[in-house]
Amino acid sequence: MQFTRRLIEAKWCQAQPLRVLGDGFDRAIRLRQLERTKKGIVWTKEQHSRDWTRVWKRIEQIAPLLAECDPKTVTPELLLDLWTEVANTVSDSEAHRLIKVWRALWKKMATFGFCECMAVAWDSQLSPVDARTLKASQLQRDPVGWYFELDRVKTGRGAMGTLSRRAERVLVAYMSDFGADLVGEAAIFRNRSGLPCSKDTLGEDFRDVRMLVFGPAENRQLADFRRTGTVEALAGGVDPETLSNKMTNTLTQSNLLHKTYAPVQLARVRQADAARQCGRTKLREQ
Repeated sequence: MQFTRRLIEAKWCQAQPLRVLGDGFDRAIRLRQLERTKKGIVWTKEQHSRDWTRVWKRIEQIAPLLAECDPKTVTPELLLDLWTEVANTVSDSEAHRLIKVWRALWKKMATFGFCECMAVAWDSQLSPVDARTLKASQLQRDPVGWYFELDRVKTGRGAMGTLSRRAERVLVAYMSDFGADLVGEAAIFRNRSGLPCSKDTLGEDFRDVRMLVFGPAENRQLADFRRTGTVEALAGGVDPETLSNKMTNTLTQSNLLHKTYAPVQLARVRQADAARQCGRTKLREQ
């Protein structure tokens, strides 16, 4: 079959143990069941028939080798082939359901550390170039949590990129794949060849993830994370000076005075993080 040929030719079936797509699916299903049990929710036979397992059986019929693949190697082209096959042999609605389940599964696998994620860029609001060039020596920790301390590439100004608990878990899972501790000036984020991420490789990977999660109609870029974070923080009532600490940008009239009397402070950065959470809740309610 076309799918089998694609998988073999691309050598996609070489994922490490317990890091393959099938393992991610099994783990997600178990967690979903545990969550329902904890909440006292009992599904009917009809609900079980519409669960993810129905879609998974469809995938196994069409592309049996897919379960043994590294999730990061599942390309948009393969998903398009899968969608087309289901649409032609079953129905368009079933094909749409397949993509819907895939998107939900992808988000679950991101929290498991199965796929490279943009959590650091999202939480820290660092620019793409600052995020992709982060080094092991810049990763710090205090009683509250983890953060990066760095000088911005474009301006040279000191910056602090804070992480949420969820982003910490994703980063730890990602770094554990290296098989050795990263120290000193070693780059944290690397492409498939093992070399530090370049502007092009990061952009390509982000487009692939965006396509898998949101589909072809979505065109936002990694740089939009900073803008979205700013909107959330402002909606949460953050003051300009605190937001300036978070963004490491000057929002006041005098750049010199701002750098002298309002240097970046970790407490102010985390204050902006709290405002983002409040603002995110307000924006969702709207």
